[in-house]
Amino acid sequence: LQAKQAADLHSPGFNQRMVAEVMKHGFLDRHVPTIRALYKSQRDAMLAALTKEMAGLGVQWNTPDGGMFLWARLPQGMDAVALLPKAVEKNVAFVPGAAFYADNPDPRALRLSFVTASVDQINTGIAALAAAIRETPALDSAIRETRGA
Repeated sequence: LQAKQAADLHSPGFNQRMVAEVMKHGFLDRHVPTIRALYKSQRDAMLAALTKEMAGLGVQWNTPDGGMFLWARLPQGMDAVALLPKAVEKNVAFVPGAAFYADNPDPRALRLSFVTASVDQINTGIAALAAAIRETPALDSAIRETRGA
């Protein structure tokens, strides 16, 4: 708190008034259930797309109870930063997860957002990401390591 106060002393008055108006008229009480339902359907769509598209690739992911992101982990030997340009070539992007670690970053971690895309976009994006993973030279050796071959 003291660091924030030293930087800007307070949040802008206009922003504070806008938040007060939104809260005063009950917008959040009406809006939050709608957003929760939407986010759940988008999360479920991403989980289904991952199950379908990542089969046999050795990719792991979590099932979040809430929030806006899902975390995935590439097979051993793959690197999220190295994968990103190949994914972008296929019109899909993710955030490499290593930057989110306080200590011992995992270069295989990906943060995937499911809240800014439609179900169709999620399906297309996960299929494109899987294609980028399949085209990565390190994939064959990574899968062999995962399977213990």
